[in-house]
Amino acid sequence: MADRPAVGDRDSWEANAAWWQAGFTQGADAEYEEQILPMARTHLAGTRRVLDVGTGEGQVARLACRVGAEVVVGVDPAWAQLDVAVGRAGGPRYALAEAVALPFPAASFDAVVACLVFEHIADAEGAIAEVARVLAADGRLLLFLNHPLLQTPGSGWIDDHILDEQYWRIGPYLREDTTVEEVDKGVFIPFVHRPLSRYVNALAGCGLLVTRMEEPAPPPGFVARAAEYRESATIPRLLFIRAEKVGARR
Repeated sequence: MADRPAVGDRDSWEANAAWWQAGFTQGADAEYEEQILPMARTHLAGTRRVLDVGTGEGQVARLACRVGAEVVVGVDPAWAQLDVAVGRAGGPRYALAEAVALPFPAASFDAVVACLVFEHIADAEGAIAEVARVLAADGRLLLFLNHPLLQTPGSGWIDDHILDEQYWRIGPYLREDTTVEEVDKGVFIPFVHRPLSRYVNALAGCGLLVTRMEEPAPPPGFVARAAEYRESATIPRLLFIRAEKVGARR
């Protein structure tokens, strides 16, 4: 059994990069292939300068290049991710950095993507402020999250044999906390749960106006993986928010 890392251990993604790459990239994951990447393609259309925060091995950054962005940069705090990203090429440039300290001048990008990243960031407000800083006027943030309500820790299907019914239990939604979850055998990843209002208020406080929100049903490829997943076809796993920077041009 692997040692359980401390909550918030910054080395967790360094240690588990190969697990992520094997299970969630290069066509391995139905949710990315059938849902996340198509949504990102749609909302990246027309952008020229794109920053991918928490880029991992760069699959979203490479997508941005394919849809026509002229400058694409991916940042990640894990060397083990960036080494693979560079090896897979595809056009982006990469830098070692965290979301709360982006090494770019103000107004450097017209789009920022953060895909399943903010639920691993302790200082969400600080990271959103940094995103707002590097976005140009009218720039857009594409924020993909594990659904903060329906995927709250402790949520899941309950088979009530007394009442003879099944229902989706919501965990302690208003309780903000950080937990380390064993997402696969010997793979421990820190997750930060916070209510949706924390994200929306942080966006508003930084001049980022929510212009679209989507709660898509799990895609067919995910639902088909196991019989029990068919029962959750009406429970969204993903929350997508598009927010745009408002204010006068400089």
